Amino acid sequence: MKLVIFIPCLNEETTLPPVLESIPAHIKGIDEIETIIIDDGSTDKTVEVAKSYGVKNIVHHPKNRGLAHSFRDGIRAALELGADVIVMTDGDNQYPQDRIPDLIAPIVAGRADVVIGDRQTHTIAHFSPFKKFLQRFGTWVLNQAANTDVPDATTGFRAWSREAAMQVNLISRYTFGMETFIQAGNKRHAIETIVIKTNAKTRESRLFKSSLQHARRQALIIARSFIMYKPGVVFLGLSGITLLLGLIPFVKYLFDFLLNHHPFGAHHL
Repeated sequence: MKLVIFIPCLNEETTLPPVLESIPAHIKGIDEIETIIIDDGSTDKTVEVAKSYGVKNIVHHPKNRGLAHSFRDGIRAALELGADVIVMTDGDNQYPQDRIPDLIAPIVAGRADVVIGDRQTHTIAHFSPFKKFLQRFGTWVLNQAANTDVPDATTGFRAWSREAAMQVNLISRYTFGMETFIQAGNKRHAIETIVIKTNAKTRESRLFKSSLQHARRQALIIARSFIMYKPGVVFLGLSGITLLLGLIPFVKYLFDFLLNHHPFGAHHL
């Protein structure tokens, strides 16, 4: 069984070494481990650092394209390498790479299609109360949309079986987190969770300028996913609302008709 780990990177020359150093060299049930670096337009020595650690598989973006593009390219490159299990982790060393064996264990055992690392966002010290609220609320909304029960919808520490990865069809240009969960839920993938502790913060997030911007973009992703996977609910709901609004002018005349045999008088409507 082959494991492929892909790491999206944007100017991670200082944080990438501890990531690569902490990836296990041997994992029970895995015969081969390969690593892919997705260089999303780095202008520092990220690629040189990766090569110095023996990384041979590098996908290069001439300019920054965003995390969603890096995710798509990582999944595709891993499948092209013949991966049976695929893991995504971050180049900023946020996640504990030594937990990769625990992350992939449910897939290796045949119990799960997708496994996530729950960061327990309510315990992360550098998350503001507002950001923690947005994380909880966004995760709740996602679970309603996907009919799932995941505790951390935006974690980037995840694993997929080959079959589950082949069914990923990402549309967003911004991020992948919630959209892939909604797809997994609607495609009836078996999802499991392991609890992890994140490493110390190394830099500010580059995904969004503010929590409100992040919430707005995630809301658009959820709305688009609802339209794709539950069009009946969306469009019947919208048409029902407009139908009720359209009936409002007729309520008075219906009321008059029930109480008065000549509700319209001598004039025409």
